[in-house]
Amino acid sequence: MIERYTLPPMGTLWTDGYKFKTWLQVELAVCEAQAQLGLMPLSALETIKAKADFDPDRILEIEAEVKHDVIAFLTNVNEYVGEDGRYIHLGLTSSDVLDTGLALQLMASLNLLSQQLETLIQVTRAKAQEHRYTVMVGRSHGIHAEPITFGFKLAGWLAELLRHRDRLCQLHKTIAVGKISGAVGTYANIDPKIEAIACQNLGLHPDTASTQVISRDRHGEYVQVLALLAASLERFAVEIRNLQRTDVLEVEEFFSKGQKGSSAMPHKRNPIRSERLTGLARILRGNAIAALENMALWHERDISHSAVERVILPDSSILTYFMLVETTELIRTLQVYPENMQRNMNLYGGVIFSQRVLLTLVEKGMVREDAYALVQRHAHAAWNQENGNFLENLRGDTAVTAQLSADELANCFNPQHHLQHLEEIFQRLSI
Repeated sequence: MIERYTLPPMGTLWTDGYKFKTWLQVELAVCEAQAQLGLMPLSALETIKAKADFDPDRILEIEAEVKHDVIAFLTNVNEYVGEDGRYIHLGLTSSDVLDTGLALQLMASLNLLSQQLETLIQVTRAKAQEHRYTVMVGRSHGIHAEPITFGFKLAGWLAELLRHRDRLCQLHKTIAVGKISGAVGTYANIDPKIEAIACQNLGLHPDTASTQVISRDRHGEYVQVLALLAASLERFAVEIRNLQRTDVLEVEEFFSKGQKGSSAMPHKRNPIRSERLTGLARILRGNAIAALENMALWHERDISHSAVERVILPDSSILTYFMLVETTELIRTLQVYPENMQRNMNLYGGVIFSQRVLLTLVEKGMVREDAYALVQRHAHAAWNQENGNFLENLRGDTAVTAQLSADELANCFNPQHHLQHLEEIFQRLSI
């Protein structure tokens, strides 16, 4: 079994040193398979395992001359191994090493992403639990709609994150694929059994039908799933940005002691973390397009995808991980202002309770169209007045008081009616 290296931080996974380490893992796994099948001496295997090593700087020095990264890598490894190095890379093509090693990098990245996503899930669940009964106004089209709770809003975010957890789990299966099938994938110079043994030792599955490369639909899926996750994080960030607006101020990013918001205006406390998340999500979406463009290669392969992947795969992995860390801290330290939520909910005398008034009047026997027109008239009158009061407008209308007692009308303005079924949603999410 090939040694499994301790999982390093995300940035380290995409260094030249870690990449070359995965290449060496692949070469050693193939050598072990060759020896297991009696295709190379065990003594040579032991020498290779004992001596095989590399120097990233030396590889780059050789590559500057030969203009081929895998040849430069193999040349450097053989400088350490010596004569038995002739058994390394027998029957392989460069993409056997490149694509199988890349799968190891992507798997390690997914492990880190999954761990950080799990932390974000737990932080979001805790914040939803804390504010499950914190009443606020729900909005549609940016306009006040009906009462919800802040915990309910967070429950929607949690459900979305749980779907992303499932996607990352499925993505592990998609990306954990290697190929040791030779120049155009036909196994002309290497036994398929070697691929099976080597991939098993590396924790991978052999690709079902590779060409000279592993088809890029797998890598396209990887970047698209990360872009989709980033889009959700952006959605949360945009919501926080809107709720932090001065005229709303229902939540606010944590503002540390000594922090400054503006070089010109001392009063400013800006949602910079949320804005940063919004911007980074745009990069991830752009990378997803590039990943799709990478799928169409000439015949059994070309290398038009290679330069693109050297940018988008490290960047997408690192940026998504950073966004998860940032969002975790954003939600964990988020300042929530229930008093402001209550203030905003009761603007214009509680116009957000218009549907309850409408339905109650209908229950009392009023024609729905007539009830709608009546309620709308009083709501709009309150909305367009500086100190308009929807409830007081209704109390002053005999057409309303003829149908509803004072208690019945007041009960229409009780937000608890809108929250009576939220427990079912919270239970679904273990909040």
